[in-house]
Amino acid sequence: MIWGYRDLSSEAQFQQRFPDAVGANEKLLVELRTAEVSATWYVVGALALGENAGERDPRMAGLPTDWIAGIPDGGPRTAPVWYRAPFVKRLHETRPAQEVGLHGGLTHLIWTDRRATREVVTWELAGGIKALEQAHIRPRSFSFGRNQEAYHELLPEYGIRSYRGRSPGLAWKLGQTLPGALLRASDELRRATPPLVWPHESLPGLWCLPASLALYPIGPARARFTGLRSRVERFRRGLGAAVRDRGIFHFCLHPENLAESRFGFSIFEEMIERLVRARDLGDVEILTVIDVVDRMEGKQTYAQPKQQSNTDVLEANRRC
Repeated sequence: MIWGYRDLSSEAQFQQRFPDAVGANEKLLVELRTAEVSATWYVVGALALGENAGERDPRMAGLPTDWIAGIPDGGPRTAPVWYRAPFVKRLHETRPAQEVGLHGGLTHLIWTDRRATREVVTWELAGGIKALEQAHIRPRSFSFGRNQEAYHELLPEYGIRSYRGRSPGLAWKLGQTLPGALLRASDELRRATPPLVWPHESLPGLWCLPASLALYPIGPARARFTGLRSRVERFRRGLGAAVRDRGIFHFCLHPENLAESRFGFSIFEEMIERLVRARDLGDVEILTVIDVVDRMEGKQTYAQPKQQSNTDVLEANRRC
């Protein structure tokens, strides 16, 4: 929701880019439930808050003043792009089970920001954990805001057992740079097969599971240059690689991305149809992140992925 964009755009700009983002989250959950698909949802802690005082709320007191400035008071009825406690509760109660992990902490603080001291990050992490606990959720998986990793050693102290790592692809190693953006666009244009990934234990009791592919934006500006079919085609190729090489295809998206275009859910539904077909044929299993970690800690034997440039992918995972 808006927590991932609030330092980049206004609420009005967010609403304009992602019309009915609230409805997109609701519809996505229905789609997954109907298809009997479990997923991992990384949730900013503040989304689980009920009525609160915004930037004046005591739960924000340990965060930099300029970071929390502009956070509104209210609750799910008056500020639904900020606070979604009923939806978070439904996520936790839905069947098939949806894993609810923590994203960024209480407010989506970027952990590599100059203001993100150890004391501030500890407050942000503890606040996010406490907010989800209000919905009776104890998160065991984590994703860093904008994939900016830091302070990994704090995660196990708060019961976190896994985090989403950056994709081993070169485009994502280059990050939010012009070369990185151009390479990501190139990957879409040529419909590059996403890399398979493998979990590794980066610290005792803390596992990194890198992403394979994030849904490329589908708004009019991007679609004009890359079309929309590339999203489905790259998903199909990633799924095919997982079937063929017995590896992990870790697909990620922001639910509000599906609200960028009137074709968003038709694209997603085609992806889900392909996934369910492969599952029903016995070609793949659909696992949440913590499912993968449970298996790794149970020392279940896996076949390593076999694909071209497999060594490079595995080495990138080890360095994640």
